Amino acid sequence: MAIFQAVSLTIFVTGIMQYSFFQTLHIRTLIVTWMLHILLIGGSRFAWRIYRDGYLKDNKEKTRTLIIGAGGAGTLVCRNIQQYKETEMHPVAFIDDDISKQNLEVLGLPVAGGVDDISRVVKEYEVEQIVIAIPSLKKKELQRIYEECQKTKVKTQILPSVEGLLTGKVSVKQFRDVQVEDLLGREPVELDTDKIGKKLTGKTILVTGAGGSIGSEICRQVYKFEPATLILLGHGENSIYSIEMELNQLSGLTSIVTEIADVQDRERMFAVMEKHRPDVVYHAAAHKHVPLMERNPHEAVKNNVIGTKNTAEASDAAGVASFVMVSTDKAVNPTSVMGATKRIAEMIVQHMDKVSQTKFVAVRFGNVLGSRGSVIPHFKKQIEAGGPVTVTHPEMERYFMTIPEASRLVLQAGSLAEGGEVFVLDMGEPVKIVDLARNLIKLSGFTEKEMEIIYSGMRPGEKLFEELLGEDEVHEEQIYPMIYRGKTPEFNVSVIYDFIEQFESYSIPVLREQTLEIAHFRLEKLLAL
Repeated sequence: MAIFQAVSLTIFVTGIMQYSFFQTLHIRTLIVTWMLHILLIGGSRFAWRIYRDGYLKDNKEKTRTLIIGAGGAGTLVCRNIQQYKETEMHPVAFIDDDISKQNLEVLGLPVAGGVDDISRVVKEYEVEQIVIAIPSLKKKELQRIYEECQKTKVKTQILPSVEGLLTGKVSVKQFRDVQVEDLLGREPVELDTDKIGKKLTGKTILVTGAGGSIGSEICRQVYKFEPATLILLGHGENSIYSIEMELNQLSGLTSIVTEIADVQDRERMFAVMEKHRPDVVYHAAAHKHVPLMERNPHEAVKNNVIGTKNTAEASDAAGVASFVMVSTDKAVNPTSVMGATKRIAEMIVQHMDKVSQTKFVAVRFGNVLGSRGSVIPHFKKQIEAGGPVTVTHPEMERYFMTIPEASRLVLQAGSLAEGGEVFVLDMGEPVKIVDLARNLIKLSGFTEKEMEIIYSGMRPGEKLFEELLGEDEVHEEQIYPMIYRGKTPEFNVSVIYDFIEQFESYSIPVLREQTLEIAHFRLEKLLAL
């Protein structure tokens, strides 16, 4: 464009000068001169560019790369690779399911076929690496593409995100390996940020269990909405210190306050609530490991039941506007002490909503990928050790979601709270644990023949599948895209309070039985309500 403008301007000025001094105008000569200048000046630069891009690069020493997706992201990736001299990748072809693009060339590279042709194209073009460059891809489509890529045994990577492209943060060096979270066949929930912002912006927010995997992510998500004060409450000083340091490195006006406290300490919880008088409390502190709580049911009751009761009653006394408890799908028809104590905690929260001006709600979701005690880090350690990978039962299945998604759901539920609800996310189809193990084995570059899967048997308190709502809790309509609200069955809270007074005197078998009886609304139907 610059050459065109400069040559056109000079020819125009020459024409004016000819006419001014000689009263004549050699139009044909000017046109030919204009064309020759464009051709010679522009052509010389274009010829150098072709030579530089096509012959100066030593492509033989670079990794022959197949790009999946010939759209905007794919062409951006290809252009970056071609222009970035230090990259070790050399693009050789595109793959795209769009029939109108197939058999054409994009940036000098052929669109060699669709997803079903990946194996053929890899062999034909001697591909050594595959890059998936379709950031808007849905999870199920990505899973299909990845399965085709796995058939080739070629290293496969993916673009980080759409946001990275839009903000210009994506470069050749930012491709990452496909992760198991990418292959879960569900899409994340979009948030009503305006509604959440009204609840959080400029307010005082307290998070219990703030050092845990869920609690710390809730803190990160809350921080984005610029509360006036964010109080990090937890029992473990190291984890609280870690999330405090992380948040303090972010730019913002939010004041970060830490409180080392145990939710089992009733006086301490009342003192903290009275000191800060928060507007919203997110209660994420809990014991969550099923097998450990089977062996230590007294600790499960202390932390999950009594800790919730203390926090809820302290919130009521301090005039908190909203109290959101993080619960679990294991609270539905529980077979474990952990699930039963979380169900009893839900019942306490629902009772508090009836007797308090504070809005009390609970949020249920399934297993969280990457959380402490999650099956995925366990599988990864087994794979790194050379196997075998242990799965409890071939038919065991669970609902899964990522830590950020679980935390966003908690925030959204708090904004929707009217009081007494149990919010549940429509988590799509459950995933078999053995399929998760197989995906991780493939992602680690092994086959099932190289990395054996063995079945260890179900552990105490476990069940084959989880539910998100009991039969007597179901509201069929969604109150928000992919979010449901459970009904609240009636119960006699005095049974729970009597149980709290006496549980320390129970033996482990008796305590386990009593906990499950209450959670299942038995004990003579909770003394006939």
